[in-house]
Amino acid sequence: MAGHGIPHFQNDGGHRVIEIGVKEFMCTGASVPYDHPHIYIDMGDDNEKVCSYCSTLYRYNPQLKANQTVPDGCTFADKAA
Repeated sequence: MAGHGIPHFQNDGGHRVIEIGVKEFMCTGASVPYDHPHIYIDMGDDNEKVCSYCSTLYRYNPQLKANQTVPDGCTFADKAA
């Protein structure tokens, strides 16, 4: 999905909570082949939301940029074939 404007996040480390700097995003689960269907999540007025597939709790942190996570390394990077 080249040129998409919605950040994608993954949880290879099995973290219980991932802080992110956006309220609309895609969760991919983990890296291939351990990913799940990539789903769109919108926090709306809330500051946290649980992924219905992998149960990762995503928490909004306004101090972070769209491509930053706490812990580091949870931004999904589509690997070229």
